[in-house]
Amino acid sequence: MRVYLGSDHAGFELKTFLLEHLSTAGHQVVDIGPHAYDAQDDYPPFCLETGRRVVADPGSLGVVIGGSGNGEQIAANKVAGVRAALAWSLETAQLSRQHNDANVLSLGARMHDAVTAAGFADIFLATPFSKDARHQRRIEMVAGYEAAPGPQVLPTT
Repeated sequence: MRVYLGSDHAGFELKTFLLEHLSTAGHQVVDIGPHAYDAQDDYPPFCLETGRRVVADPGSLGVVIGGSGNGEQIAANKVAGVRAALAWSLETAQLSRQHNDANVLSLGARMHDAVTAAGFADIFLATPFSKDARHQRRIEMVAGYEAAPGPQVLPTT
């Protein structure tokens, strides 16, 4: 599977670890950057580009990494078609794919050691979307809003 990785300075070390870890596991890993440590860099360009690449490459997934993962998730979710999920446990990483068909995983490098975070990435990449009708319906509701934002009433089933 093709996996796009983007981070900021706080996630740079974990991104470097994941590049090797995921490549060794057989994934085609694309490093969106940064390509050198810069304590003054900003996460939005890397996370937005990671999201853009995932949406443009059907079947691929992405991972964005920062200190907490919060800002990175927010930035990635600004890209139409991205469903980025912040994982803080194996279960949240798995459920983000199973129930939400998340296509970008957000990780906090200051929240987890590299081996734990790699476990989150592994389960995220290995878990398929359940295709359960209730989950698909919810994804479509969000996608509908994304396509035509503004005041609208969503069905409450």
